[in-house]
Amino acid sequence: MNLKFKVNGKSVILDVPDNMRLLDILREKLGLTGTKEGCGIGECGACTVIMNGKAVHSCMILACQVNGTEIETVENLEKNELLSKLQKSFLENGAIQCGFCTPGMLMSAKALLNKNPHPSEDEIKEALEGNLCRCTGYIPIIESIKAVCKNGD
Repeated sequence: MNLKFKVNGKSVILDVPDNMRLLDILREKLGLTGTKEGCGIGECGACTVIMNGKAVHSCMILACQVNGTEIETVENLEKNELLSKLQKSFLENGAIQCGFCTPGMLMSAKALLNKNPHPSEDEIKEALEGNLCRCTGYIPIIESIKAVCKNGD
């Protein structure tokens, strides 16, 4: 299958099997390894990316669904080798422990903040429902997102 789509603002044209997952396209074909595979069945959220403005589990998206889309990965958060405010807030608030869930958490949070720059705590929790973390207990993650809302994104 010949795909044409955008990743992190750059046009991409690839020939891949139509049943290849977006996760594998990003990691294997494009070298964007920030997106992690956890469960492979859409339960953990480690592979979350933003597709056409919406947070999606890339392990559940097939190549045939990617054509013509715009994808944003965790690699797009830092600019000119500087961390985004969201990334800095995760560091400052202890939202990163083992770090495996962090890319997915960041992308779910960014998708939320893109739509709603001042979400309530309940809206933050709802946005993170598809992301599992075994280390932090979620409170530092939620506090990190709230801090960005207070300080502006």
